[in-house]
Amino acid sequence: MKKEWKKATLEVALAGVAATVFYLFAAAIFAAIVKACAPSQKVVSAVNWVLKGIGSFAFSLIFVRKGRALFKGAAAGALACVLSMLLFAAIGGFHITVFFPLELIFCAVLGGLGAALGVKLRKEEA
Repeated sequence: MKKEWKKATLEVALAGVAATVFYLFAAAIFAAIVKACAPSQKVVSAVNWVLKGIGSFAFSLIFVRKGRALFKGAAAGALACVLSMLLFAAIGGFHITVFFPLELIFCAVLGGLGAALGVKLRKEEA
């Protein structure tokens, strides 16, 4: 039982950290574009949500294996969302909105879907 928990924790941590790293690099690239184009804040927020969603989905798909994949993927997506918020707080770009709970749910749902799809694509039993 302990071995399963360690394996599940490692999968969730890898997916969450990888998604966060992806998001940070993608956001940095997008920030360079923002400097050139100066879009509205709504566009920036929407792109940030899309980048977090892509990271949560893709890296849950890659790292999460069978055995409650949906829940592990949801945890990885939520972890990526929280980690990215904390890292932006550390570098000075911290702002939390009333939409943060929705963003957390959005990332968790996409992480769960990515993990479930990954298990199906690898033909593992969930």
